[in-house]
Amino acid sequence: MKLQLNLKYFTLTIVLLFLELIIALYVKDEIIRPYGGDFLVVIFIYCFCRSFLVYPSNPLLFAVLLFAYGVEFSQYFNLIQSLGLSQNRLAQWVLGSSFSWLDMLAYTAGVVLIWIIENKTGRKPSKFENVNQ
Repeated sequence: MKLQLNLKYFTLTIVLLFLELIIALYVKDEIIRPYGGDFLVVIFIYCFCRSFLVYPSNPLLFAVLLFAYGVEFSQYFNLIQSLGLSQNRLAQWVLGSSFSWLDMLAYTAGVVLIWIIENKTGRKPSKFENVNQ
């Protein structure tokens, strides 16, 4: 693993952060807010990681998906209540408050979209990626 700033992914990270904030603060519907945000959050996390890490995309995608699943399962086990953070709005926003299989589907769809884009765009892997794949 190598650290190196990638401006393309960093720019995408900033754009996605603003989209997530707009959704969280201003969208009050039953589709975009609960599922669009979950779909975008895995893309955001992936782009954030790619902003600084030179690492093969497939293992990174798998790690992002496992992380998202872990956060979702923490909701199933009421981790936020166990930590005494149920009144903390930031904790609720970051960790979420209720488990949903549809959220898991949204995370999976986001990762699948990234996988399609990364593997179908003809992007040439770096030397580092060639060595480690």
